Amino acid sequence: MGLTIGRLASKAEINVETIRYYERRGLIKQPTKPKVGYRQYDSEILQRLLFIKRAKSLGFSLDEIESLLTLSEGRCADVQSLAEQKLNRVKAKVQDLKRLENVLQDLIRQCNSNVDQAHCPIIETLLNEE
Repeated sequence: MGLTIGRLASKAEINVETIRYYERRGLIKQPTKPKVGYRQYDSEILQRLLFIKRAKSLGFSLDEIESLLTLSEGRCADVQSLAEQKLNRVKAKVQDLKRLENVLQDLIRQCNSNVDQAHCPIIETLLNEE
């Protein structure tokens, strides 16, 4: 027995519009509309939605998820390669965030030791950065 789009959305804990968007992107197939009643989505579509949701929670974009779905029937090495590429991008973002953290901490320290309250070291730094 199938699920209506509303029940499918409820089971997957996503919005109905998200399902429609995934259909338009080709991530899931829209069932044919019967002459009477509503479209019925099967458990395979629910599993695919849950896969997409889990992949998104790991930081994969929809384009990357589309590749994962295509590769899911392929070789594990191809999937591993995609995951390694993602991991490298995540590591680079972490490094960027660490640099940002250090800069912000330094600026805050400058503010804490600032005796001239008429001038803010943070604002001055932002105005003078090249």
